[in-house]
Amino acid sequence: MRFTISSTALSSRLLSLSRVINSKNTLPILDCFLFEARNGQVVITASDSENVMQSTLNLDSCEGEGTFAVNNRNILDAVKELPEQPLTVDVNMGEFKMYITYQNGSYNFPILNADEYPKAQPLTDGAATINIDSALLADNITRSLFATAQDELRPVMNGIYFDLTADSLAIVASDGHKLVRNKNFAIKSDSPAAFILPKKPASLLKNALSKDGGDVVIRFDARSAEISFAEGNLTCRLIEGRYPNYNSVIPENNPNQITIDRKSLIGAIRRVLPFASDSSQLIRFHIDNGQLDLNAEDIDFSTSAKESITCEYNGNGMSIGFKGSSMLEILNNLQSEDVNIQLADPSRAGVVIPSDQPENEDVLMLIMPMLLND
Repeated sequence: MRFTISSTALSSRLLSLSRVINSKNTLPILDCFLFEARNGQVVITASDSENVMQSTLNLDSCEGEGTFAVNNRNILDAVKELPEQPLTVDVNMGEFKMYITYQNGSYNFPILNADEYPKAQPLTDGAATINIDSALLADNITRSLFATAQDELRPVMNGIYFDLTADSLAIVASDGHKLVRNKNFAIKSDSPAAFILPKKPASLLKNALSKDGGDVVIRFDARSAEISFAEGNLTCRLIEGRYPNYNSVIPENNPNQITIDRKSLIGAIRRVLPFASDSSQLIRFHIDNGQLDLNAEDIDFSTSAKESITCEYNGNGMSIGFKGSSMLEILNNLQSEDVNIQLADPSRAGVVIPSDQPENEDVLMLIMPMLLND
């Protein structure tokens, strides 16, 4: 079997797929990429047994068809340093060797029989389907990943929750201290359905999805999801269990509202945060008369910092404590120039929303307060 392929196209796809492969695998074959050459295309697969990602590339020329596996480091190291040029790949199944010829040289290394490579389990009948724009899905995943938990006792919190209802598709993440809810009103269904996407396949998708648009089709049942996009597809095991009622923790009536420049607030928090206690990272927010005062102190090391920022404020004067690093994560994952921070009282969660919502979307972030020692 012989085929010709672009060096940079092959290298970029292998790099993307290599993120699926674990550094240590129970099955040696999972250290490999699976290549299937047929009909003028090559389908490359990477798997860690729970996540299977495939990418399809057009070949410049192809003689014969076949399937083989090759160690991921061998072929990645071989092609990643090459400038753009055609590569001629000869596969000798009798010798179990692969020969790559390029402009000024050649490589050869062993290949493995592909029969041992694990196959993805098909979805059950009656799987639900979501169609979503790839740039929109990438944005929603990027905005949500930081809020996922690492909780061995509640594994449902360790992923991103997709909640399809008659009103919208909500994409939600929470670790119990902060929460992100992205609602898209253009995607809805009369048949409610939901699934929890683990962190690893969510990260793989974020990196693989095109920012230029194009449709992504997500099919899922109770155990697995099959996600098809322009450059390939991803099949993954889902987190099983019931996700908490995220809407119940979002406070409804928040009479105290701050409108403030997002980048100015980020800068101020970064400047005072080093003076807060390492363990708590507590920053006191005091708002009154169009001014937000940020205070941080570390009693153990006798350090403190204070900074004031002008803002628009409707409400009574109040002081509330937030974890500085969590507030920074929230502000860094929003895009608008201004943010609106909605508060009820010092014991209830603060709601942070962008002043300019994306079209057909409602983006909301929530941060739990910390106890202030007055």
